[in-house]
Amino acid sequence: MKNITLIGCGAVGALYGLRLHNLLGKEHVCFLVDEKRKLRYETEGIFLNGEKAPFRYCTSDEAEAADLVILATKNHHLAEAIRLMKSSVGPDTTILSLLNGIESEQLLASEFGQEKVLYSFAVGLNSTHTGNTITYTAEGRIVFGEKDNAISERIMALKDLFEKALIAYVVPEDIQLQLWNKFMLNTTYNTISSLIYATYADFDQPSVLDLARLICREVQMVAAKEGVLLPDSLIEQNHRIVCSLGSEGKTSMCQDMEAGRRTENQWFCGTVIKLGEKHGVSTPTCQALSLLVQAKEHMLLNG
Repeated sequence: MKNITLIGCGAVGALYGLRLHNLLGKEHVCFLVDEKRKLRYETEGIFLNGEKAPFRYCTSDEAEAADLVILATKNHHLAEAIRLMKSSVGPDTTILSLLNGIESEQLLASEFGQEKVLYSFAVGLNSTHTGNTITYTAEGRIVFGEKDNAISERIMALKDLFEKALIAYVVPEDIQLQLWNKFMLNTTYNTISSLIYATYADFDQPSVLDLARLICREVQMVAAKEGVLLPDSLIEQNHRIVCSLGSEGKTSMCQDMEAGRRTENQWFCGTVIKLGEKHGVSTPTCQALSLLVQAKEHMLLNG
């Protein structure tokens, strides 16, 4: 894999884009943007840990078919990303979506074909994003795999690329289990933190753990209906991991709420509610929390 296109220049996309840029050079790595973003990024720049990123930005009219397209946008920008990336997807393109939630791969497969899409997510990346400045305290890793967990040629090619680019990665035995576990973690702690403005260390209290268990039980129930069994041990394990991240960092959804940006509530609690309705599973905790997030968003965006 030599020619890489990235969509989304936030904390996730910018970090991994920088690693790939340092390996392959500007001529082989570009960020796909619209005309307005291209002008803004080229004029104002993006700063990563205090240094201006050396990225190349291109519009869909300028883009060519890539070997690898990495999506790192927010979910509410996915439809726009799909429109932009059509000129970047050729017969041999691999698509890697690092979006939160469990829906983007299905949408991308419907648009471009299941054979082009890997299942993936980023985890462990800890950053603060303010304006055009991003500060990292932990780089995390990319978890990816084929839908059927096969070790295919493109899995091997991607492993080789990430190793050379110094991008930490994991190819798990069961990508669906890991994807759903990340979804359970995100739905729980992004949602809670967006309502109480919690740091990771603030989660370390009995009331948060009790609420986390209620949310996770609902995720477990809808996951089981979708054919994925999430063991109880993951609930306690996730809580320990999140609490260990310290008092300096906050979830992306908390940062969005504090900055008055639209959150991904629709793809966290909203997805649990939607799947509950599909399968006849009651999801009262997620319903209540989703309404609280909607109310708070409305106050911040319209206040």
